[in-house]
Amino acid sequence: MKDNFSAGSDKYARYRPDYPQQLFDFLLNYVPGRNLAWDCGTGNGQTAAVLSRYFKKVYANDISSKQLSNAIIKDNILYVQEPAEHTTVQPGTVDLVCISQSLHWFDTDTFYAEVKRVAAPEGIIAAWTYNLIQVDQETDALIHDLHFNIIGKYWDKERAHVIAGYSTLPFPFTIIDAPDFTIELNWTPEDLEGYLDTWSGLHKFIQAEKYNPLKQVMEKIHRNWTPGETKPVKFPLQLKAGYIHK
Repeated sequence: MKDNFSAGSDKYARYRPDYPQQLFDFLLNYVPGRNLAWDCGTGNGQTAAVLSRYFKKVYANDISSKQLSNAIIKDNILYVQEPAEHTTVQPGTVDLVCISQSLHWFDTDTFYAEVKRVAAPEGIIAAWTYNLIQVDQETDALIHDLHFNIIGKYWDKERAHVIAGYSTLPFPFTIIDAPDFTIELNWTPEDLEGYLDTWSGLHKFIQAEKYNPLKQVMEKIHRNWTPGETKPVKFPLQLKAGYIHK
């Protein structure tokens, strides 16, 4: 798994959006056990913190020590620095496996074997990803241009799975039909800039080209979105969920 997120992990913790409660409510309807949840590629523990409200224990792992240093601390969350494909989770113990915005980085064959190893009877797996932010026609066009044209060639190839809503990733489980969800927030343009500054493709552009194009993009955005002004923003979110049959 690539580590694209150790640099700027503090910004990641501050600006990456939280996931909607409706998503977790939907998943919990399919999970009979509440002993152990596993949050794979936990980052700063956004998903683990929510799961900690419903499960006796949450196992949360990530390969980045810097991400984990910004993690949300709860008494029943165990954070471990290790890859998702090879963990110290006990076999047959996990009621719910969650992968939020990170499945595209995993070696899926090896990871899915690990999922089957640790899953409890009737265990569930859920992976989700969110796509490009939606604000308004003018802002969306500028973000689209930044993503696909300005920094397009600097994205890792795995980014294509995110744009495809994970439809291009294998998922060898008994599918649970799931609706699409939406992350809905109220942001200022400063919030948007902070979020865009967490893009790994942007940082690879900066390393190669020796300048940050985000400043010029934000100047254009400010023509339609005044600094400090709050607007509703949306992230379309796609969920893949299934029963783990060994």
